[in-house]
Amino acid sequence: MTDVDQSAIEQAAQFEQLGLAFADEEATAARASAEPQAMYLDRMQQCPVIRNENGSVQLLRMEDILTVNRSRDVEQASKYLGSNRKAIPLGLDGPEHTKYRRLLDPVFTARRIAVLEPRIRDLAHKLIDTFIEDGEANVYDRWCQPLPSTIFISILGLPREHLDDFIRFKNMTLGIGFPKDLSMEQMMQLRIEAVQWLQAYFNDSLDARESSGDAGDDMIGWLMTTEVEGDRLTRENILDILGLLMIAGLDTVAGSLACMLSYFARHPDDRARVVADPSLWPDAVEELMRFESPVTDGGRIAMADMVLPSGEFIPEGTHMSISWSAANLDPAYFADPLTVDFGRRPNPHIAFASGFHRCLGSHLARMELRVALDAFHRRIPDYRIKPGVELAYSGNPRTPLNLELVWR
Repeated sequence: MTDVDQSAIEQAAQFEQLGLAFADEEATAARASAEPQAMYLDRMQQCPVIRNENGSVQLLRMEDILTVNRSRDVEQASKYLGSNRKAIPLGLDGPEHTKYRRLLDPVFTARRIAVLEPRIRDLAHKLIDTFIEDGEANVYDRWCQPLPSTIFISILGLPREHLDDFIRFKNMTLGIGFPKDLSMEQMMQLRIEAVQWLQAYFNDSLDARESSGDAGDDMIGWLMTTEVEGDRLTRENILDILGLLMIAGLDTVAGSLACMLSYFARHPDDRARVVADPSLWPDAVEELMRFESPVTDGGRIAMADMVLPSGEFIPEGTHMSISWSAANLDPAYFADPLTVDFGRRPNPHIAFASGFHRCLGSHLARMELRVALDAFHRRIPDYRIKPGVELAYSGNPRTPLNLELVWR
């Protein structure tokens, strides 16, 4: 086991500091609650750009954020996967980023992932079968987390029996379940150990495939045999692509499902509408992605002086926290933003980010959410939060990990 790379600790500390604008007691409590939206809107209306003592800034308004995300004078702040290993393509910028997006984007088009719909629906029902007769469950643990995770590892070509190990990797990498008194060095050590475990796992898998002479008819096999600009991917390229895909594929849809079920448990009238008219599911998913914004923030770095549409000056080298949660409530883009409206037109939310680093798997996520939620509500149309349970949401991605639901 190697020591934690000091540059990784420093970069992680800088990235953690980006959230200081929301680190006061009121904002922290709101972010951990089921309803943080009013706090975000209030902060946005007070100030379009919040400046922290350490020189970083928090961007809250949609127009400023869209400008930053379209600028080639801006780079990703969260570049590394483990110590100094760059996640591909998220950790890249400019021509290198474009090269790998051209490789990966066609794999996740709406047309390519449509064939997965029957498999997702079938698995959703099979998982529900394991707890529906109990009348209650922690639905995050029993359904929201295993459903998209199982689908995603099947896309990669990984065995279902290792799912629990992959979920532990994801939780360690994202800091889910860490004791609150851990130091930055301790947290980074655990995260890097998780990445090293995953890289060792994938190295063994790649070695076995190479030795057998059969790369496999799955995504890992495709990565082993495809070419980028006439060259095969290196082993490090493959590891850094797979590492990022595992984190994204195992967490964001799970958190989004949990946020949406939590919303419907607390808003039975809206739930009754989609139960009565399942054709509303695509619009409901879009509106709840806007309203809930399960991925709350992203990080960017200004590589040149910038003047934002709000008139704010951002000096070169400034670390910027991009608040998707706040931007998706901007009244300049969304009429009555604190109201959930399944008929909202247009709905230009950026819950999947925007610009060059827009979410690679957004089509897959949308389809999984629509199919899974429809399946759940066909089986369990009437449910509520278990009496006595106060939902506690994790940070970013935002997830009610204790989603205890009860039904008749």
